[in-house]
Amino acid sequence: MKVLVVCTGNICRSPTGQIVLEKKAAEMLAADDFYCESAGTHSYHIGAAPDQRSQSVASLQGYDMSQCRAQHLRIDDFSKYDIFLAMDTDHYKIIQSLKPKENNSRVFLFMEFSRKYSRESVPDPYYGDTEGFKHVLQMIEEGADTFLREMYPSS
Repeated sequence: MKVLVVCTGNICRSPTGQIVLEKKAAEMLAADDFYCESAGTHSYHIGAAPDQRSQSVASLQGYDMSQCRAQHLRIDDFSKYDIFLAMDTDHYKIIQSLKPKENNSRVFLFMEFSRKYSRESVPDPYYGDTEGFKHVLQMIEEGADTFLREMYPSS
């Protein structure tokens, strides 16, 4: 399964979603069964590393975001990825509007299968303080767990 996690600028939420999914999937599945990257709906930060606050909060929980670099969502991504996970409803709408009609990729909100935050948007922590980044990481961890359990029920 190939997954693309999508937010606005690809420096806070989506790279966090990417690294959390990668780590949790590696703990749960064979390494070649799951592939994940992230992208932004806007090209604000192409090539930039994740926001330092995202990296710091993630690092405290054992996640390494140092290899992530911001990239822009592209039409050809629909031929590369099976599932697109949108961090909020605006991202969901943008992905759906770009998706070619004949494409079979599935698009979900990141929190689609969440028990605690069912179908909620993951808030953008960019203009907030460290607590916002911590809350986003907690949401993403729970969303990643429920997504992986839904996609791989026998694991």
